[in-house]
Amino acid sequence: MPKILSGFSQTTRAYMALGFGLVSLGFSAIFVRGADAPGTITAFYRMAIGSMVMVLPFANQFRKNTTIRPERSGVFLAILGGVFFACDLILWTTGIGMSGATIPTLMSNIAPLWVGLGAWLIFRERQGVRFWMGLMVAIAGAAIILGQDFSKASNVGMGSLLGLGSGIFYGAYYLTTQRARRAMRTLTYFWISTATSMVLLLLVNLIVGRPFTGYDAFTYAMFLGIGLLVQVMGWLAINYAQGFLPAAVVSSTLLGQPVLTGAIAWPLLGEILNLWQIFGGAAVIVGVYLVHRSRIRE
Repeated sequence: MPKILSGFSQTTRAYMALGFGLVSLGFSAIFVRGADAPGTITAFYRMAIGSMVMVLPFANQFRKNTTIRPERSGVFLAILGGVFFACDLILWTTGIGMSGATIPTLMSNIAPLWVGLGAWLIFRERQGVRFWMGLMVAIAGAAIILGQDFSKASNVGMGSLLGLGSGIFYGAYYLTTQRARRAMRTLTYFWISTATSMVLLLLVNLIVGRPFTGYDAFTYAMFLGIGLLVQVMGWLAINYAQGFLPAAVVSSTLLGQPVLTGAIAWPLLGEILNLWQIFGGAAVIVGVYLVHRSRIRE
């Protein structure tokens, strides 16, 4: 940690890191919306910058300790996690291009519901009454938002639907990460999955013929911002906080990401939600919170 933070207690530094991580994630959709480039190109630069910045710490880890080579099964899961995360970014960034920054980000944050359902169906984890209550509340909120968006325009509603789909892939990424972390360290998993996402996004953009260069300086600044602030600094700050704070505190705090994104998008992008969207969004957040609490208690 920087010397400027050395005067604070470990717990205080963890809360500061969590706050910084939350703010950085809140800006992620703003960077995507602000860049004058296709969403998948912004997603590619996010993962490419993250891979390049973290390659030296990743390589240094093995240089110092050659006994921490990951198992083959762990590497496979890290690659699979990278594929899921790339699919999440493709749908989420495309949805932002159609519906704005706020609603697709909110819909993507329903991922804990899919995590709980996946754990129930795949890993046979038992879910309590609070989980099913939260699931119903969140789905009702999502239905309200989708109904409102499709009533405006089909492309706006499709953007929200893509955000919902991205949450399914993020839930799959989370479940894969949960299993992979039993076989490898955080930094190893982080770099392998990030590099995999970068390669897949590269291939997708090449196939559809989207240009990687020729953008203005402001757009390149958006690429740099989402790569450094969100993918590297933001996630590392959250990982640091997770090492010192209860899971309930971290997960509950991160539920504020779509709220923060909406608060930022209002003055910067002119995105204003109507009362039904606000009501539906509140229902989604309450439902996801109940799901979080039920899984943490289990």
